[in-house]
Amino acid sequence: MFNIPGKQAVSMTDKAVKQIRKLMERDNRHGLRIGIKKGGCAGMEYTMDYVDAPEQNDEVVEQDGARVLIAPMAQMFLFGTEIDYETSLLESGFKFRNPNVTDACGCGESIKFKDIDELQAEQGGPPDLRA
Repeated sequence: MFNIPGKQAVSMTDKAVKQIRKLMERDNRHGLRIGIKKGGCAGMEYTMDYVDAPEQNDEVVEQDGARVLIAPMAQMFLFGTEIDYETSLLESGFKFRNPNVTDACGCGESIKFKDIDELQAEQGGPPDLRA
């Protein structure tokens, strides 16, 4: 939906690819769907769920055997995001480096995105027709 020819909607680091493939193989899943939902102190949160098949309007990104599906309502907000997988002494998990985020809460669990009109303009989407 919000794609630029020749450019994937999201990219994955080698560590993220390895972890996603591991999860897909372990649970015999088609891939991981990434989305966003309202929540947290900054307003929005990322979601990740296993999927057995893509939905009609999912954006599918495949890289070295790892498959990520982006839910339709999240595509504009996730375009240009790099997905990484980090491991530290205290925690392990996926990290999103998203150029569309303008603010995040202190714990890093919730985010705030650029205004939708600004995102559409940056991504060459349709102009805002509200008068």
